[in-house]
Amino acid sequence: MEQVSVNRAFGGEQGVYRHASTATGTDMVFSVFVPPHEPGAKLPVLWYLSGLTCTHANVTEKGEFRRLCAELGLIFVAPDTSPRGPDVPDDAEGAYDFGLGAGFYVDADQPPFDKNYRMWSYVTEELPALIASHFPVDHTRQSIMGHSMGGHGALTVALRHPERFKSVSAFAPIVAPSQVPWGEKALSGYLGSDRAAWRKHDAVALIQDGARVPAMLVDQGAADPFLEKELRPELLREACDAVGIDLTLNLREGYDHSYYFISTFMDDHLRWHAERLNFLHS
Repeated sequence: MEQVSVNRAFGGEQGVYRHASTATGTDMVFSVFVPPHEPGAKLPVLWYLSGLTCTHANVTEKGEFRRLCAELGLIFVAPDTSPRGPDVPDDAEGAYDFGLGAGFYVDADQPPFDKNYRMWSYVTEELPALIASHFPVDHTRQSIMGHSMGGHGALTVALRHPERFKSVSAFAPIVAPSQVPWGEKALSGYLGSDRAAWRKHDAVALIQDGARVPAMLVDQGAADPFLEKELRPELLREACDAVGIDLTLNLREGYDHSYYFISTFMDDHLRWHAERLNFLHS
């Protein structure tokens, strides 16, 4: 693991790192904020999965999470959204919603994407093992969150690994990729035409098929241009209501899909996770 950069912030350290990934067959870059802590302490970790076109840098530079993570004692980890490199296949027409920057947190099984696009294995297996070996992580206290495509990733990862994550939240998630254009394009391209194979990467379908978490927190901008066509939070509300999952769904008037929206409500999400990680009592 190579340290690309490190900066002091709020008494902790914001680092950016690069490593050779066995899951993707490429170099991968990720960021980690480690708050100030006593020597030997093991800290809870919050995973953040980013959206279409993003890298680790978007939330690292615009998310405004460090002040409160330092106060709460939270490690904040932000991976990239896809493999990258000159030999990594991309969308044939260079579209933003498939290929580079748009890994959708699945393990592709369709050529030519099956060689590199293994983001599910990367974020659920390889990167957690790497983080655990290099940072003071308490593996029994983990939570996950994400934005847009990363909100889809966070919800599906948590629903399939409820024993690992204490809590899950999302900003403007793609809740039902099997039912919207972004998801249909990505899932068919990475996983093929069998829609049954898509269900394990669709939060609404997972809930319908029996997956459970105790609660979810979702914030959605009411002025988000993707709200009605691509995000459709009402489908998540219906699925959660049908099975008794405690969903807090906040529709924020006047807010869009950007990091101006995310940074405004980031503190709410950090405190919500901290409460469920059983160390915030105020």
